[in-house]
Amino acid sequence: MSEIKAGATAAGRRRPARERLLATAARRFYADGVTATGIDTIIAEAGVAKTSLYNNFASKAELVIAYLNARHEEWLAAYRHRLRTTTDPREAVLAVFDTYADSAEAARETGFRGCGLLNAAAELPAGDAGRNVVRRHKETVEELIVGHLEQLLPDKPEEASALAEHLSFLLEGAMARAGLEGASRRLTHGRTLAAALMDGSANKLT
Repeated sequence: MSEIKAGATAAGRRRPARERLLATAARRFYADGVTATGIDTIIAEAGVAKTSLYNNFASKAELVIAYLNARHEEWLAAYRHRLRTTTDPREAVLAVFDTYADSAEAARETGFRGCGLLNAAAELPAGDAGRNVVRRHKETVEELIVGHLEQLLPDKPEEASALAEHLSFLLEGAMARAGLEGASRRLTHGRTLAAALMDGSANKLT
């Protein structure tokens, strides 16, 4: 067992320094928060020299931006994976809720704390570039929902837009409560409510 662990550790250290730094930052920022996580902690856990950090990131703020962008891309990749199993616009919208629930389940053993992007944004001052990354992520999620609802309600673009905003608020509320409770139950309930809202809107057209 020790040989296997040693081999895994050695393999991890062969990863590029930037990749190791980002992976470590992702773990520590999510678990402990951006402010509470010092550069020295990230350097030590990543197993790199301080010069390696500053060769890849000009500052901690730049590392935080890279972390937030990485989480955004990871979420999109997870959503696209979920989307491949959908067969209609209604299921595509519900896949958004499923993607967030997946992230909650994945983090349950190590401690699910809600949306990592919003958690980080809450620590950053107004006007910080990192907050803009988080805002764009949330706007992207809502735009995805709008696009699917426009397919579900092709003759009601205004209703589709209003419903998308409603579902986005529902999603964020469910995620916040799920983070406080450390479980995905609220997201599952939110998904059920979202399905009912979509079905009610679709039935108005029949």
